[in-house]
Amino acid sequence: MTLNVEERTLPLEASGEPRSERHEPAPTLVIQPAGRWPTINLRELWAYRELFFFLVWRDIKVRYAQTVLGAVWAILQPVLQMLILTVIFGTFMKVPSDGIPYPIFTLSALVPWTFFSNALTTSSSSLVSNPELISKIYFPRLVIPFAPVMAALLDFVIAFVVLLVMMPFFGVTPHAEAIVIVPLLLVLIVMTAAGVGCWLSALNIQYRDVKQITPLLMKIWMYGSPIIYSLTIVPERFRSFYSLNPMAGVITGFRSVLVGDGVIPWGPVGIAAVVASVLLVTGALYFRRTERIFADVI
Repeated sequence: MTLNVEERTLPLEASGEPRSERHEPAPTLVIQPAGRWPTINLRELWAYRELFFFLVWRDIKVRYAQTVLGAVWAILQPVLQMLILTVIFGTFMKVPSDGIPYPIFTLSALVPWTFFSNALTTSSSSLVSNPELISKIYFPRLVIPFAPVMAALLDFVIAFVVLLVMMPFFGVTPHAEAIVIVPLLLVLIVMTAAGVGCWLSALNIQYRDVKQITPLLMKIWMYGSPIIYSLTIVPERFRSFYSLNPMAGVITGFRSVLVGDGVIPWGPVGIAAVVASVLLVTGALYFRRTERIFADVI
């Protein structure tokens, strides 16, 4: 078989080089640190969404890597806490639970709290856990503290299903409002965990004391939230101040629509929404302002 090859002479430029062989200079991308008052570039975050989803999936796999029980820990953690709190506060101390069986009263609060606690704890240490990513390549650093928060959602879903399964055994059924209210409250948890996670992760780069302070902070925050007790035992004159803890409104609303009377505490929930928004915006801005030093001090 014979091939006919047609020879063509490429047109020459003034320099004498064929036009197709001329080498165009590659575009230069200059990466500069954020200014003193940086903004949150949502368009850039969206452009790197695939990296964000990859980090979320990596965190999920790492969470269950080399564990015997795997995802069962998502069930054991709130259930074991429920048993301990029920014996101490429900049986021995007789803490009032608004007429709700104390085990399900406590578990309905532990499910959102455990998600919040795990998400915030992992987010606060996310930067020091990824030094290679920060020092080697460029991408919007905000995806690092956000990824552990979204990865913790899997544990929440598993624990939430366990809560729904246990509710009939205590003669409790969720209210129809839960279909709408629970996702909204979940968004507030994500906003709060991501906002505080940005603050703590950025501070943890400069001050490694944050690693020691975070567990203590979570213990104080837990007992400052209506988990083992009801919001109704807080004096009326202090409730507005108490509701500045965004988890107070979230847990109360979560408990009310699932195992309570179905009355949504719009006051505490509204305060929680405002505080969560402030924490998210200020945390992200502080993170952006300090990210210029991450690669130098990590």
